[in-house]
Amino acid sequence: MIDVRMRGFRDRAEVAAVERLIDDRLQPLPAESIALTMAAGRVLAGDVIAAVAVPGFDRAAMDGYAVRGHETFGADPYSPLEFAIVGQALPGRPFAGAVGAVGAGQAVRIMTGAPLPDGADAVVQAEAAAEVEGGAKVRITEPVPPGRHVGKRGEDIEPGSPLLPAGRRLRPQDLGVLASVGASPVAVRRQPSVAIVVTGDELLACGSKPAGFRIVDSNSVMLAALAARDGAAATRVHMVPDRYDAVRQALQDAAEDVILVSGGSSVGQEDHAPRVLRELGELCIHGVALRPASPTGLGFLGPRPVFLLPGNPVSCLCAYDLFGGRAVRRLGGRPAALPYPTQVLPLARKIASLAGRVDYVRVRIAGGQVEPLAISGASILSSTTRADGFVIVPAELEGYPEGASVLVYLYDG
Repeated sequence: MIDVRMRGFRDRAEVAAVERLIDDRLQPLPAESIALTMAAGRVLAGDVIAAVAVPGFDRAAMDGYAVRGHETFGADPYSPLEFAIVGQALPGRPFAGAVGAVGAGQAVRIMTGAPLPDGADAVVQAEAAAEVEGGAKVRITEPVPPGRHVGKRGEDIEPGSPLLPAGRRLRPQDLGVLASVGASPVAVRRQPSVAIVVTGDELLACGSKPAGFRIVDSNSVMLAALAARDGAAATRVHMVPDRYDAVRQALQDAAEDVILVSGGSSVGQEDHAPRVLRELGELCIHGVALRPASPTGLGFLGPRPVFLLPGNPVSCLCAYDLFGGRAVRRLGGRPAALPYPTQVLPLARKIASLAGRVDYVRVRIAGGQVEPLAISGASILSSTTRADGFVIVPAELEGYPEGASVLVYLYDG
């Protein structure tokens, strides 16, 4: 691959080709075992099969009295049936009567969640019963068939049943299910680490105030937040000047799973990143048929992907979402596709594009229609805050006409 500095790109890779390269070269990272209390949002490394039943015993689903259900037949408010109370059962404290089982004409006072005593097969709810003779007996005014108000063993989860599939990103309710079967620790995919190398003599560190002819780096904080959204464990930001030796040293020092280089990716005199990557590893792609991120590059240092992202903020965002984020998501076991919610809406005005190039178009939604923002500059980051989302025009189209239904990727879910 020749040095394209000050010469421009002769050829540009198709977006689909870049995506295929990422998918072909990257596989989810190895599994690690972590405590269930730390597993929210993590991705399961394997299928989880229930080892136990939930619940593990028959239990009361109501506060009331455990009885032999068939003995209550015929009970009504005018002809209540009396049962001798022989004990009680509480959650975690089962009935422990002298006989150990409920016999004929007997009842056990029971609370919701308590184990159903042996011999009993139904629960009369408290509203249909009244204790008499100082609590020695209970009068039942409503019949209950066997099985009524009883939670059966395994009715929620049977032993050996599939619980959650590999690749599942764990939600709060998933953690509850795993906890119920004692599945802790849990095997999840290791989260990828990300290095962000920011190049540019004109840049001041994030948190600074613009001064003179220098501007504040905005890409690093944006990329760090995007990587965290996509499941990265940690990010390290390293700012370097536009010097060959500095860029080379930064790439040599990066030990993270994914390396994002912001700036220095194009064909200018001080764009050293492509040359350095080619010398240290592989520069597989330099230049993509994509607007507004055509100077994007992709290569590898050993198995680790290195993304050369344009310094212009909108281009940087576009290139990260389509390529860098895809790698982070894939390594962490998440779906490679864009993580934005979508909506199909009609266009209020046409979107123009060129066949053979993918366009990332910022749009606003008004009155149930999509309006492309009349801003083409790749350095106008504020346009993404004014936008509700973006539309991707595929390479085979020359845009969309007014009124066409388009898929909008929404910045806010």
